[in-house]
Amino acid sequence: MPAPKTPLVSADAIVEHQNSIVLIERKNPPYGLALPGGFIEIGEDVRTAVLRELKEETGLDAKVKAMLGVYSDPKRDPRGHVITLVFICEPEDITKLKGGDDAKRAFLIEIEKIPFEKLVFDHSQIIKDYIEWKKAPKVFIR
Repeated sequence: MPAPKTPLVSADAIVEHQNSIVLIERKNPPYGLALPGGFIEIGEDVRTAVLRELKEETGLDAKVKAMLGVYSDPKRDPRGHVITLVFICEPEDITKLKGGDDAKRAFLIEIEKIPFEKLVFDHSQIIKDYIEWKKAPKVFIR
């Protein structure tokens, strides 16, 4: 029996602190800025995955506050069809922010100063949805 052909699944985090969010600069292609996150491992639940990826890429421990949405456009990731579940997280101690794993660096940036043209994947749309979520929380399905 052939292996099933299904999309990969990832979990991304929007880490909010005051009127800023955490972005990473990617070490690997596609190069650019992104939200912290990554692939869910077999046997791992999504909450554990997003918090693990967040810790690996930013050094931050956090708690999940809400789910922003599910992003499934087959063209969202140039490496292949990836579905991502996006969570809004609150950091325990923002002073521990530092890049690690797939992140060349991690940094906090004010929402108004985000360079949307440098964001990879569909993270520009995700952040725009987050800005809308702050006005009226809802789950986005894209």
